[in-house]
Amino acid sequence: MSYTRIFDIIENQLSVCPLDKCLSRREDKKTWKSYSTQEFIATANKLSQGLLQLGLQKGDTIAIISTSNRPEWHFTDLACMQIGVVDIPVYPTISSKEYEFIFNHAEVKYVFVSDKLMYRKISQIIPNIPSLKGVYSFDEVENVKHWKELLADNDELSKKVADIRQSIQPNDLATIIYTSGTTGVPKGVMLSHNNIVSNVKDCLIAIPLQKNEIVLSFLPLSHVFERTINYVYFAGCVSVYFADGLETISEHLQDIRPHYFTTVPRLLERVYEKIIKKGQLLTGLKRKLFFWSLKQAQENELSKTRSFSENSNLIVANKFVFNKWRDALGGRIKAIICGSAPLQPRLATIFTNAGIPVLEGYGLTECSPVVSVVPFRPKDFRAGCVGKLLPSVQVKIEGDGEILIKAPNVMLGYYKNEEETAKVFDKDGWLLTGDVGEFTADGFLKITDRKKELFKTSGGKYVAPAPIENKLKESEYIDQIALEGDGEKYISALIIPNFENLKEWCAKHDITAISNGELIHNQEVKQLFKDIITEFNVNFGKVEQIKQFELLADEWTVENGLLTATMKLKRKVIKEKYKDLIETFYNKIS
Repeated sequence: MSYTRIFDIIENQLSVCPLDKCLSRREDKKTWKSYSTQEFIATANKLSQGLLQLGLQKGDTIAIISTSNRPEWHFTDLACMQIGVVDIPVYPTISSKEYEFIFNHAEVKYVFVSDKLMYRKISQIIPNIPSLKGVYSFDEVENVKHWKELLADNDELSKKVADIRQSIQPNDLATIIYTSGTTGVPKGVMLSHNNIVSNVKDCLIAIPLQKNEIVLSFLPLSHVFERTINYVYFAGCVSVYFADGLETISEHLQDIRPHYFTTVPRLLERVYEKIIKKGQLLTGLKRKLFFWSLKQAQENELSKTRSFSENSNLIVANKFVFNKWRDALGGRIKAIICGSAPLQPRLATIFTNAGIPVLEGYGLTECSPVVSVVPFRPKDFRAGCVGKLLPSVQVKIEGDGEILIKAPNVMLGYYKNEEETAKVFDKDGWLLTGDVGEFTADGFLKITDRKKELFKTSGGKYVAPAPIENKLKESEYIDQIALEGDGEKYISALIIPNFENLKEWCAKHDITAISNGELIHNQEVKQLFKDIITEFNVNFGKVEQIKQFELLADEWTVENGLLTATMKLKRKVIKEKYKDLIETFYNKIS
């Protein structure tokens, strides 16, 4: 059967390729609990009936907040979708104040939380949500109704569910996703069934899933990237296994041996750091072979024609070094799908040459979200690009470099916010992305920066910070970095060191420092970073070179409000937090 609405996708799976293990999760941290396609649908149907018994009607809203991905998230999602209830997935890491805004703005009727932790987080704001009628939990939580209490099964309600399903049209509103946003108040992106389904069909062309393959899901389902990819998995008839959390991913990789998983650049950077640390522990010939192999992977540009010696070297590196990397990922990885933020080209090159293809993509929540992705074809593997446009997506580049999009996956608009909606569409209906980019000669899209993140020096020159920051993060001693310099005569940088690597460097140089705070004020450490910046500055034009910097002791995280839920820098928040420090950069004599 064909599918035009989101809930049709799993029905299609039941029709053409029913799975015994459609959704799986460890329920006691040891044993995997699996649900077949039939059980998935049957459970969601019973939950739909229960939601109707609560009095929910087409167009009403509910929120879902979960600390980890789990089958219950999809049961609730499907149960809402097929009776026209609009679900709102919300990140578990945002503040209570943001929950209060979202729940009131969307007039949420019920909230589904994963566990005691999430209930505690929202319990204090419940009295401030006039529309809220109740809270249900996926885990057993004292004094909170359990989601299974809603499961109903009678002929009258079943017929009502079927009738509502029949009435839902592809262009009906399916979900509202509130953007994490690098600035300002969250905006509710309205996505229709057709928006998401069109994206699913396009993505299936780029990612050739095979029936009964296994995927690992750990990015939050509140993230539209992971959510849509999960629908792609359903359409591709693969088994989805949910990770307990980020800390157990390595264990899961060995246990289920997945063929694919999605990630964000920040996590891939961490994986690479761990690999390098293991390599540094090697000695003798093994250590030489490790770093020789790393050099082969880094220096062989993707998609170019290689010489006999280059191919031979990579074959040797794969046989003796990179096979161990693949084994650490379970031994069956066909590709890693990466999105949400810019990926260091170096990492895409190294992993792909090591037999772990990284398919980088580009998208926005407003586009459901995928716009382009590197196709799963060796001749099309690229670093520094975000792939080719999906079949149904049109893109044009404005004179200032801004990317404009017109496609069936483009949102209906922002919920209850006509003013902001009008700002992001031009008179011809093109979505203004705020991203700056270009096409390569062979048709690959390349993102050069965020339009809103570009800043102009006092000399009138524009600077794109992201590419410079990504290049600096190639240093093993730099974990996070944010450039400043809007309206100033030169560029400065706030830097958070990789303290684990830095402390090892200090030990080798007989530098004793107990705390991170002591390390960042050590003169030898400061000289190390000055040398690093001097070395990297040669890669940039004069106006892009960093003249001043300061080391910081505390990591920027989602929890402390300096990263978005998708791990992008909240630049305005960072600038405000460190405004006094930044001011000192420009009071110094250059």
